[in-house]
Amino acid sequence: MSDDAANATVADYKRLLQQVCDKRPSGTRGRLAVALGTNRSFVSQMVNPVYAMPIPAQHLEAIFEVCHFSPAQREAFLAAYDAAHPGRRSAGEAPAATRTISLTAPDLGSARRNQAFDDMIAEYAHHMARLAAMLKD
Repeated sequence: MSDDAANATVADYKRLLQQVCDKRPSGTRGRLAVALGTNRSFVSQMVNPVYAMPIPAQHLEAIFEVCHFSPAQREAFLAAYDAAHPGRRSAGEAPAATRTISLTAPDLGSARRNQAFDDMIAEYAHHMARLAAMLKD
């Protein structure tokens, strides 16, 4: 595959990520930077299809979680990602087993505030899981 063709396939999945991020509330990219343990400029490059920098496979689950990909969006993204980087996802570590928990939270009176609250809880859980994984090693 030529460099131009490879860059085009990277741009395909980055374009999908950009579309999802653009539909999310302000601050999503900042939360993504925190979840990935990086800075906002890295996230800006990661989301911009103009930059040919590939997205590391280990960041995919955090991206899906923080950006709230729908199942259809996730499937389309992974198909484009696999086309750009055949075998890259399977070459990495197996994703950690997860479980779902249910919480009762107050209704904050607006969909925007409730979503922000839910995002903070999800981000906190993600950080706690990363901390637990580091302590395990």
